[in-house]
Amino acid sequence: MSERMIKQFMEMVQIDSESGEEAQFIEYLLKEFRKLGAEAATDDYGNLIAKFPAKGCVGKEPILLSCHADTVKPGKGIEPVLEDGVIRSKGDTILAADDKAGIAEMLEAVRTAEIYPPIEVAVSRQEEVGLLGVKNLDFSRLSAKKGFLLDNDTLETIVIGGPSYFAIDVEVKGKSAHAGMEPEKGINAIVAACKAISALKLGRLDHETTANVGVIKGGLIRNGVPEAAEFLAECRSLNHDKAQRLADDMKKTIKEQVESMGAKVEIKIDNLCKAVDIPGDSPAVLTAKKALKKVGVEAATTFITGFTDASIYNNKGIEMAVVGIGAHLEHSCDEHIYVADMEKAKNMILEIFRLSAE
Repeated sequence: MSERMIKQFMEMVQIDSESGEEAQFIEYLLKEFRKLGAEAATDDYGNLIAKFPAKGCVGKEPILLSCHADTVKPGKGIEPVLEDGVIRSKGDTILAADDKAGIAEMLEAVRTAEIYPPIEVAVSRQEEVGLLGVKNLDFSRLSAKKGFLLDNDTLETIVIGGPSYFAIDVEVKGKSAHAGMEPEKGINAIVAACKAISALKLGRLDHETTANVGVIKGGLIRNGVPEAAEFLAECRSLNHDKAQRLADDMKKTIKEQVESMGAKVEIKIDNLCKAVDIPGDSPAVLTAKKALKKVGVEAATTFITGFTDASIYNNKGIEMAVVGIGAHLEHSCDEHIYVADMEKAKNMILEIFRLSAE
């Protein structure tokens, strides 16, 4: 067991870095990368970009390794606990293995590797809130054409495709009135919003398409007909045209249902990422499969309807395979990771280095 890697991982998760508040953790990483001999700096958005010269080989193309620095909530005051080969939080926060386990595994691989090609590293901010960091990444600082995103949970799969994702923000404007004295003079914005939501097709719509309403807010007082309400919806599909049609249909349904109540509505739709996939026999995928097989894992390729920074990299022309870090139950207070899986992930990265340096 790499005690140094585990110690560093447990140290890193104690540095708060919820989305938008990653500066302290990025500063920590800058120092770590520089200690290992990298040229490391932040771009104008605060993403970290580091570069290592080749070790033990010459004339090889660079590879890109990428992770994200931010965590979801609740991610402040994390106290990691190692027991029986499993690392968890003490229970009232996430663990932040997503994605600090990937960073710890990468750092240890670089420390211990005997050979690797030129390595470029990008650690993005605000991945968890819409891939904002990678969308604002200074791509002019990168030259690699293939790479590996260390942000999948299981080691048994390699993600080669992600969805188009549409965020749908809805504001409903009704008319306030006293709920007891003259409710007929009001237009209940909450009821109008709920009427619209109930008319939407939500959940898993087919094997590659989902839709959801995740947040609803409205009203100020119990005895008032609420004038305003808002809700946040989304839809996604591995087929971009299908996702676009679904977003348009959701907008149409919401508008019709809200206006049928006499209320007004403003709908904002933002296409946060576009569906993309890479071939299962692309160089990055084949390298990842060989590396995983070396550590005893027969990995299969898969598509996910979650989204990762790889969606942006692949749309920018950098072939990125998403490989596992060994985490379980991310985005929950039950998140945990096995030390043995971290060791496998580190060894996978070492083998990726060796294969890429051949």
